[in-house]
Amino acid sequence: MATSSRMPVILLLGLTLILAISRTTQANDPDILTDFVTPNTSSVDASFFTFSGLSAYYNPNPKNFTVLKATMNEFPALNGQSVSYAVLQFPAAAVNPPHTHPRSAELLLVMMGTLEVGFVDTKNVLYNQTLQTGDMFVFPKGLVHFQYNRNHNQSAIAISAFGSANGGLLSVPKSVFTTGIDDNVLAMSFKTDVPTVQKIELGLKK
Repeated sequence: MATSSRMPVILLLGLTLILAISRTTQANDPDILTDFVTPNTSSVDASFFTFSGLSAYYNPNPKNFTVLKATMNEFPALNGQSVSYAVLQFPAAAVNPPHTHPRSAELLLVMMGTLEVGFVDTKNVLYNQTLQTGDMFVFPKGLVHFQYNRNHNQSAIAISAFGSANGGLLSVPKSVFTTGIDDNVLAMSFKTDVPTVQKIELGLKK
């Protein structure tokens, strides 16, 4: 009898635990209650669902590392759809510096050339891989990662898919060195001196 009387309590505790876990792990885009989200205008046509901003993705000789984005900011029809794209163009020997996407994982596909990629998990373990044309690599949500075109003679192109209409971008170098954190804090944190910190800051601001 005592066991049966405890069952509702155990079930309630289990349900509470499941709800708590789901709330802490669910960081994806919110569900929408309509087929799609439109601006305040009264009606839209098929052009609202069309985006041509990636048409210049194929550039075999880019001068600088370039990202062409198709998020809800550039393509409003993605609002509420939990998907977005980006095209990454790498000149020879170019790098996409360490960064994170706090709201989405990233699935990268190399379309041309080769890329060295990697991410660091919460145990500070580096997962590093050299990708050939046609290879894919997934960067888990929120973890610091990078891409590097080690080839000094050939450019590279990759396409990234995100599980969010706006995965967000947090550049590690810029967020640390260009946001006004006190130079003494940075010098102590990186076991260096203030002039070195200031030299890095100046380089990132150019």
